[in-house]
Amino acid sequence: MPLKPSQILALLQAKRSDFQAFDRTAFQVLHQYRSALSTLSGESPEAIAQRISQQNREQIGAEPLEALGSFPSWVIPSNLTWQNREQSLEWVRDRLMGIPTFAVDGSQIYPSKDFSIPIALIQVGWFENFHLPNGAYHKDIALDILTPAQLRAVPNSESLERLVHQRRFEIEIRRLIQYMHENQAEEIDRNTENASLSGNITFPYRAGLVFYDGSLIATFAEVFEQTTRQFYTHSLRQLLQTSDRCRVPLVAYIDTSYARDLTALLRLLFNLPEASTIHDAALLNPLMQWGDRTPVFRCRRPGILQDYQDQSDQIMFTYLKAHDGYPVRLEMPVWIYEAGILERVMDWIRGEIIVGGGYPYAIETADQVAVLQESDRQLFYRMLQEWADREQLHLRLSRKMVSKVRRRL
Repeated sequence: MPLKPSQILALLQAKRSDFQAFDRTAFQVLHQYRSALSTLSGESPEAIAQRISQQNREQIGAEPLEALGSFPSWVIPSNLTWQNREQSLEWVRDRLMGIPTFAVDGSQIYPSKDFSIPIALIQVGWFENFHLPNGAYHKDIALDILTPAQLRAVPNSESLERLVHQRRFEIEIRRLIQYMHENQAEEIDRNTENASLSGNITFPYRAGLVFYDGSLIATFAEVFEQTTRQFYTHSLRQLLQTSDRCRVPLVAYIDTSYARDLTALLRLLFNLPEASTIHDAALLNPLMQWGDRTPVFRCRRPGILQDYQDQSDQIMFTYLKAHDGYPVRLEMPVWIYEAGILERVMDWIRGEIIVGGGYPYAIETADQVAVLQESDRQLFYRMLQEWADREQLHLRLSRKMVSKVRRRL
């Protein structure tokens, strides 16, 4: 039965005072944090550095790599304005022409109770844009199937989904790593198709700016057991190490970030109240115009970074105003700043966002390549049943699933 809007509105109205109190309290604390930010950014770079040096590095959340006192409210203006979209695209062409950008994404079909045996399908897609006048690009997919032997030892459905997610994550990271390793290799046939990840895996490749859709800091894994934690941190360490060795810029793009590294720094320096509802992006949003960024900070978040070993202090971040919403968070290896190419990389990112209309075009297209539609799911179910029949395997679909497949043929 559908929701009744009248009941929802009546309940919201009855609880209006609770929402008002929450909003009022949150605004008051946010104002304290913004005042602290304004005060701190007015101090000299030397004074700020001195104050931070007196704190415990394990608790400060963020350590500035650029002199904070040089930028009011920690905002570095881009001063980018155009009269029309054609002018902005001309700016993009001037910076991105011939610079390949690359992104990977994935999708999956989880194990279902509608099958008599556990089975899962993973599809990983990638997109490479060469930014050439002829519009050259390359996109492709790779598939993997998780068999009953891989899934049967998992105790419950929640863990099954986690296992599928881990495998997808592994394939995506491996694809990014291989791309970076082979970035200086000779041109290869771009019609190559990879239908399976079994055996020796070969991907098409070429170099450029590499986007990672998500955070390089696996804070989400802190709730998992040690083996799972190590799986994620080891994979991300490898990604960071490869970017450093190959000197291929890596950018982790988080469109909606709830990270609180800057607020942790302000709270520590000004003895502010703890406020879990206040995050960096909300703190910075009214201070920024499109294209503006914050200084870069070395991430000093306590917790999971301790598991990154040699890479524990090699992740930096900045916030970039990319659209009308809150600023996005960008995480990158520190070597990009140390190599003196940060501004170039930031312009490449801005260019991708302009082409994508507010979101990096490479990431957006990789998602479109990788996504499994409902028609793909039905095709998979039908092929699985037909293959099992030919092989005389005792795979059976539930009557509900059979009915769905027949209706949609």
